[in-house]
Amino acid sequence: MGDRNKIFLILMLFYFFMSSGCSNKINKFNPTIIGPQVIVNPYVIRLGVVRLRDTEITFEGRGFTPRSGDSILVILYGPKESKVIAAEGQINHDGTFKASVSMLTKMMEFLKADIVMDEQFRPIVLIKDQPIPRGTYTVKASSMLGRQSAETELIILGPTLIDRLKDWIGKLKGSIRYSE
Repeated sequence: MGDRNKIFLILMLFYFFMSSGCSNKINKFNPTIIGPQVIVNPYVIRLGVVRLRDTEITFEGRGFTPRSGDSILVILYGPKESKVIAAEGQINHDGTFKASVSMLTKMMEFLKADIVMDEQFRPIVLIKDQPIPRGTYTVKASSMLGRQSAETELIILGPTLIDRLKDWIGKLKGSIRYSE
């Protein structure tokens, strides 16, 4: 096997491993349920810094009684009595809502990190502590005025080998730092 073929094979394997595990099935509403429902997409996330930064986590709900000015608060309850206030959003006139987890929440609440600026005012993720515990979390979306709620599950896994490699590269580039 020639050098070019070896390089091509290595690049193909690298691409396969980088792209594997990136997709999840899409969570959908259960049409048989009447009343409040909440879903989260993706319903499995990983705690690698780069992967979590690039993952859009969205909670959607339906079946809530619309009230003027009512909003939803999404809280995650997980292993070791962990609790994360993940997102908030307005309930629409049709009883639906959509709320995404902000970058700041992903970094500060999920990863227990801060966002600081370097000398050139570029954002740096400063890891201060261990991230939230891995495991299955109960997602609870509660309306603030209507006292309605709905629950679903979110699975949080640790970083893969590829996630660790991406984070190591981020550390080499200076975009990820660890406090001492």
